Amino acid sequence: MRFTVLVVDDEKNIREGLGEYLRLDGYDVELAADGREGVALADRGGVDLVITDLRMPALSGGELLKHVVSRYPSVPVIVLTGHGTVEDAVDAMRSGAYDFITKPVNLDHLSILVKRALERRELSRRNEELLEEIETQRRTSSIIGKSPAISRIMELVRRVAPTKASVLITGESGVGKELVADAIHNLSPRADGPFVKVHCAALAESLLESELFGHEKGSFTGAQARKKGRFELANDGTLFLDEIGEINQNVQIKILRVLQDKRFERVGGEETIETDVRVVAATNRDLKEEIAAGRFREDLYYRLNVVNIHVPPLRERKDDIPLLAGAFLREFAEDNGKAVEGFDPKARAALYAYAWPGNVRELRNCIESAVVMASGGLVTLDDLPPGVSTSASDSDIRVPPGSSLADAERILIRETLAAQGGNKSRSAEILGIGRKTLYQKIQDYGLEPGA
Repeated sequence: MRFTVLVVDDEKNIREGLGEYLRLDGYDVELAADGREGVALADRGGVDLVITDLRMPALSGGELLKHVVSRYPSVPVIVLTGHGTVEDAVDAMRSGAYDFITKPVNLDHLSILVKRALERRELSRRNEELLEEIETQRRTSSIIGKSPAISRIMELVRRVAPTKASVLITGESGVGKELVADAIHNLSPRADGPFVKVHCAALAESLLESELFGHEKGSFTGAQARKKGRFELANDGTLFLDEIGEINQNVQIKILRVLQDKRFERVGGEETIETDVRVVAATNRDLKEEIAAGRFREDLYYRLNVVNIHVPPLRERKDDIPLLAGAFLREFAEDNGKAVEGFDPKARAALYAYAWPGNVRELRNCIESAVVMASGGLVTLDDLPPGVSTSASDSDIRVPPGSSLADAERILIRETLAAQGGNKSRSAEILGIGRKTLYQKIQDYGLEPGA
């Protein structure tokens, strides 16, 4: 990695001389003639180290030091000082400077000092990245999986979360669309604000408008008091509209207006309420088909679908089954006070073989039932619900259309291993390859039959 050093000194010869020396040492260099110019360059970003004179016109090196230390604490500052201002340099150290060096500058000493300061900078940067990654994992811990599909989804979440863009999450019922919405909110600048969820399909049409936009007292029979709606409650936060394809067109028009104008009126009210809400919607319907049928507004669709995140069904990402099943098993074993620690080979094979029409929600319910039924330390085939337990014997290996040869090979090896209870010798024989080749492919594809 190349580092960028900012040199700030009002003496042109010193400034340019230090710059040339640092360039010969392999650093990128920015030059500034005074503290004010130095602040501007620091604020532009990309600076890894600041070397500044203390006494300069316009804005002193001391003021530049305070600015960098307060805004960019991981960027070290080395102070240049004349022999008569050593006390000022000591004061600068108390203010947060990394070190100081006297003029005339000993270039060998400067080179060592710069190297040490940048080593500290690199360590701080790595620590920041590690902390950021840990925080990201914490905020997205509800999304479990290692399949290519989940990796792509997480990458989209990380990219879209910091923005204000509306997001439409699509996928079959039970795939985990709400968890994706959770992650978007948790990684966004609105994470400390409200996260309000509305399950549109669970509300009667007559109640949905009031639920979303609120109502005034007496606006309809039963409206005994003013009520704030979800758009109002979600101000400065995120509103999640689950099953958006179920709402009627009258409500669609009002949602469109909020997205366009960021304002609305309560049912039966005249006061216009402004709101700053990031809308994330989800649906298991094909909204383009709904548009063609005249049931969904095309203009609302394009307002919602600024970014689309599609969550594929579980049958198309079976690599996630071991992680999901393991997480659910630990959860329900703890909840029920049972010492169930895993699955026997036949049970694992059945979990792989089953098509999971209810997706992750069905898998979760299946594991809860299996844990309750288990009498030993492992879930057996007999502990699984009947539909799941019978799937291992009559299943075919399915490769999703459009899969690459590598994906197809991974699926074939994975499911053969599962069907054979993790027996590598038997699996290698069935696949027509040597055991050494199988071991290598297991390593290459990250397959762990015992998981």
